[in-house]
This record gives sequence, structure tokens and C-alpha cells, in this order.
Amino acid sequence: MKIFLGFLFVLVLEFEITSSEAKPKVSFIVSAISVPESSPAAPPIPSIPSSMADFTSGSEINITTHHHHDSTRKLLIGLVTASSVMGIIILSIICLWICHRKSIYKSGKMGTKKLDSLRGLPLSSFVSRTNGAFKTTKNEKGSVVVMDYNLLESSTNNFGESEILGVGGFGCVYKARLDDNLHVAVKRLDGGSQDAIKEFQTEVDLLSKIHHPNIITLLGYCVYDETKLLVYELMVNGSLETQLHGPSSGSNLTWHSRMKIALDTARGLEYLHENCKPSVIHRDLKSSNILLDSSFNAKLSDFGLAIMDGAQNKNNIKLSGTLGYVAPEYLLDGKLTDKSDVYAFGVVLLELLLGRRPVEKLAESQCQSIVTWAMPQLTDRSKLPNIVDPVIRYTMDLKHLYQVAAVAVLCVQPEPSYRPLITDVLHSLIPLVPVELGGTLRLAQTRPSVSIDP
Repeated sequence: MKIFLGFLFVLVLEFEITSSEAKPKVSFIVSAISVPESSPAAPPIPSIPSSMADFTSGSEINITTHHHHDSTRKLLIGLVTASSVMGIIILSIICLWICHRKSIYKSGKMGTKKLDSLRGLPLSSFVSRTNGAFKTTKNEKGSVVVMDYNLLESSTNNFGESEILGVGGFGCVYKARLDDNLHVAVKRLDGGSQDAIKEFQTEVDLLSKIHHPNIITLLGYCVYDETKLLVYELMVNGSLETQLHGPSSGSNLTWHSRMKIALDTARGLEYLHENCKPSVIHRDLKSSNILLDSSFNAKLSDFGLAIMDGAQNKNNIKLSGTLGYVAPEYLLDGKLTDKSDVYAFGVVLLELLLGRRPVEKLAESQCQSIVTWAMPQLTDRSKLPNIVDPVIRYTMDLKHLYQVAAVAVLCVQPEPSYRPLITDVLHSLIPLVPVELGGTLRLAQTRPSVSIDP
């Protein structure tokens, strides 16, 4: 529009100049033909024939009329040109505006469609079962989808108490049933504390990138005001802690199934320590964070406290973990390495072996750890069979029992450098697990158990 106004101004200015130049020419002609009578000093002017005078007068009128028509024609041409230019400019502006609106509409439509694909569809639209495994549609966060809050609220019966599977440090875990009878576990984290937010972000960031048979699958997440939700595959047999120390008191876990759980846990840790780049330290390995599926396959869960090795100065991070599983060097000096996870694994192995809790209360103000209580007896072959969990006592080959006890003793050594790498632990356990459970042991080769009286 500014260009058009400037162009119109130039045309008008040109017209005015042209008009002003035309007027003096007419005056000049008239003055050259007509001389005032009062001018005495002027030389005599010869008489002009009447025919010539008439010709001159006619010429003056014709010239004036010619200039008038010429000026009018220029004005008309200028107006037509300005109108054309203005029309072109207006048309161009309209075209640009239409294109801009179409672009905004298209991008808005794509954004809405993308948001709907993440928030408006049920999880079953993204998840399918193939040989017991879950497959999800990938988005910006790897293999995790953003879930709709209303969907999760309704699928958990409005987070009803009857759907609670367990209670954690920042909230409860609920059982949810989505479309097509797909059952999942929904962890609800209430409140906006810095620790809760950090753990939520860590969980989403890590589990969206980690995919392993012995690590829990994060299917989706949701943020709704102060409430944060994490959606996992459902592990129908709950946690190892519930199986060992709950109502069943370990009766569902045979010796071989316990060794299978230990092997699965070691494989999950090995993946974190050796295959992830940079390596990941779980930092909160315990029996309640080892979940069991319908076939008692074990998977590591709860990665809120996990850190990436080398991502920060591990000697200055906030002390976190669970009493009884925390390595002494981390508890006393704040030194954190992958050997801290190995210590926690050793405690879990003792739980599987002895059926005891990691910390037991002796008196109102006294507690005793399983490591302190068991260490003197683990190395005594005459005493070891008598402290084994009664549910599995005398059901294993004693040689295998001694080997598992030796691995546990090494894992819970006070000095980190004395502890083995989790890879070494893994290779020590593989021969103790039957082939059909993922190990290399052939049951036909096992010797009958021997009962030793105290």
C-alpha cells in the first residue's frame, strides 16, 4: 500500500509540473503577438494582414486547447495506471493473505492431528502382544506414548482403592483395564516436589530408550496439573518382595525359579552396566523393584533414582536408596559406582536364599541386616543348609547351594574392589538354572539332595 501511495504521489506531481509548464508557453505566444499600447519605447510594428491575424489567433486557441486535452489525457492515463497498479497490489495482498491462512490452517490441523494421536487414543491402539512381548508406536520419546488422563482415570475406576496393586514413596500403583481387555499398571505420583518431578523425568527419559526382556516396559505417561502418571505392562505375579515376604511366604518359588529370578535380575543389571552407553546405575535395586510376570520371569523396575555413569559427579549426588540394600561406601562416603548395584544384588540373592527380609527388627530401637546376620554362617558349609529358607531347604544340590552362597558373599563385600562385576555373577549363575528356564543346567545330571542334621 505504501508503494501504491508513493507511485500515485509521483503521478500527481508529474501532472502538476506538466500543467505548470504548459501555462507559460501559452502566455509566451500571447505576449509575442499582443503588445500593450502604452509602451512608447517600442519600435513601430508593421501592420499584420487580417488573414494572418486570424490565423495567429486561431493558432493560439488551438494550442491552448491542445495542451488542455493533452493534460487531461495524461491525467486519465495516470489514473488508469494508478488504478491498475492498486488493483494488482490489492490482488497480490489478497493472494498472500489466502496462502498465509491456508498455511496456518494446515499446520494447525497437523498439530491437532498429532496431539490427538498422542493424547486422544486409547493405549490399546498403540500396543499389541506378540509372544508375550509388547510393541508400541514410536514418537518423540522413543517407544512411549502420551496418554489421556480421563482414559486412565476411568480405566482405574477413578483410582479406586480396590484397584491398588501397591504403594510407593510418591504414590500408589493401580491396575487398569483398557480397551480389548488389555490390563496395565498405572503408577500415580501426586504432588509437585522437586524429587518427585526429577524421578518422573528420569523414569520417562531412561525407559523410553531402554528395551530389554528383563527391564520393565514403560508403555505411556501422562501429566495432568500436579498429577503425573506412568503406565507399565502389568506383571501379574507382583514383586519379588510380595512373593517372598507376603501371604504366600515364598511357597510359590521353588529353588530353580529363585535361581531363574536371580539370573534374570543379573541380566537386567548387566544390560544397564555393560550395554547402555553411557552405563546406567540403578541405585535402588531391591526385591520390591523386581517384578514377576505370569511365568515368574523377572524384570527390573522403578528407575527414578537411576543415574548415567559419567553424566555427573557421582560423589556429590544426593544420598538415596533403601536401608539394607545401600552399599556401605555409598552410605558412609557417598561414593557411587556400578559396584553399588552389585552389593544390592547380593542382598537380593540372600533374600532368595534365606527367605529373610534385608533388615529385621530385633527390639524397639534395634535392627539387624541380613548381611550382618548371615555372613558368619554363609562360609560355614555345616551351618549353611540350616539357615536356608525352609520352603526350599534340602531341595537343591548342595554344590549349587554352596556356589550361590559364595557368589552372595562376594557381592556384599564391604570393599567395592573385592566385589565381582555383574557379568561375572551372571556367568556363575547360568550353570545353576535349567535349560528350559534360560540357563544351561540339565536336570538329568543333578544329584539327589542330601539332608544334614544340625
